[in-house]
Amino acid sequence: MSGLLVAGTTSDAGKSVVTTGLCRAFARRGVKVAPYKAQNMSNNSMVCAAPDGSTAEIGRAQWVQALAAGVVPEPAMNPVLLKPGSDHRSHVVLMGQPGGVVDAGDWVEGRRRLASAAHTAYDDLAARFDVIVAEGAGSPTEINLRTSDYVNMGLARHADLPTVVVGDIDRGGVFASMYGTVALLSPEDQELMAGFIVNKFRGDRALLAPGLDSLARLTGRPVFGVLPWDPTLWLDSEDALDLDGRRSPGEAAHRVAVVRLPRISNFTDVDALGLEPDLDVVFVSDPRDLADAALVVLPGTRSTINDLAWLRARGLDVAIAEHAGRGRPVLGICGGFQMLGQVIADPDDIEGSSGVEVEGLRLLDVRTDFVAEKTLRLPTGAALGVPASGYEIHHGRITRGAGDEFLGGARSGNVFGTMWHGSLEGDELRGALLATMLDRMPSTVSFPAARDARLDRLGDLVEEHLDVDALLTLARDGVTAGLPLLPPGGAG
Repeated sequence: MSGLLVAGTTSDAGKSVVTTGLCRAFARRGVKVAPYKAQNMSNNSMVCAAPDGSTAEIGRAQWVQALAAGVVPEPAMNPVLLKPGSDHRSHVVLMGQPGGVVDAGDWVEGRRRLASAAHTAYDDLAARFDVIVAEGAGSPTEINLRTSDYVNMGLARHADLPTVVVGDIDRGGVFASMYGTVALLSPEDQELMAGFIVNKFRGDRALLAPGLDSLARLTGRPVFGVLPWDPTLWLDSEDALDLDGRRSPGEAAHRVAVVRLPRISNFTDVDALGLEPDLDVVFVSDPRDLADAALVVLPGTRSTINDLAWLRARGLDVAIAEHAGRGRPVLGICGGFQMLGQVIADPDDIEGSSGVEVEGLRLLDVRTDFVAEKTLRLPTGAALGVPASGYEIHHGRITRGAGDEFLGGARSGNVFGTMWHGSLEGDELRGALLATMLDRMPSTVSFPAARDARLDRLGDLVEEHLDVDALLTLARDGVTAGLPLLPPGGAG
């Protein structure tokens, strides 16, 4: 098996960025490369086609990494996806399909039952691709969870994968965290730790060199490169750790307020708005932040009824109603759209809302009923006189009353609701919608072109600042035998 595990000192250290960049760089060399992540915990997901022609759900990051690699996304690239429904329970997506739930009390045993499917998916990919670039999760040195780990060193041991550790130098303490990541591992795990990558460096590289040299000397492992800080380089995120505004570099004339729901999902729906030169897209949680908004967006959520209660407790329901009452536009997407309706019913507790029926914001004549069967679709159609497409991931069934149909949802005047995630990525639809909502001419921005340009830019940075040839050789040949063992994990 030829592959490489990209681990990190922490969550959000840059594993996804490095994995994506290596996929693009290896593909440029003519390597048939596939991304892989054994287990994601994220409410940002994407629908793709399974090899048998059915639809499947995988983490958004692996979908983008497949685009970077120039291959078709498939469920084996993210065999286990955990979607948090509450602080103690996650919904399981197994090989792209609903796979029950895992509770905090069942964490260790629950992970064990998923490991076999995840490793089988990896082996399947490895049989069909030249190289697998696997992304770890969190830190590989979560020693309290090591016995049931199958996404970090458990995966590395399964497939004999050389592992590189990414550290975010912008957080501080990167050398200590890199050394400690290796030193706390068992000797068997340390034997697969091949080296390091520094991420988000800004400043004079010469000032960093003594630290890099010391780290290599103390660990016996090389630093494969230092990626610079690039504030323009954001990719489709897999979690909410970087949930900042999607600000355009231009002079914004319209403020777009996206309600930052506690259990927000698929917030990448608004990424395309962030590329528009006259839009300032910000995530908000205070009713006062809606006062000067030109457009309010209610995004998706993994727990519609619970997040609607949160919204009401903060007074955001009143602020949204006042915004719409002034004739200003509101856009709801999936769960956000369901909130805009008359009634939301979850009698079988599908979303962890205690089986209740509640009143919505009553801005659209729609009823939502949650059912056990999950809808996964890649719909196409038209709206506002232009072609449209997107993807659907939901348990809610919509019954529309008065009002016009709009992308699987409904419209009433200046209030729009859609069940289609990703529809704003279509340049024609986005242009027509913004023209209708904000009375502006469509821009010349192309979101698909911008995404591909970002992937190319990331590939360029990886080519320039990392030793790609050495990393490719490492993936193909494996780790060098006899690496030093660091105490305390490697002691005696």
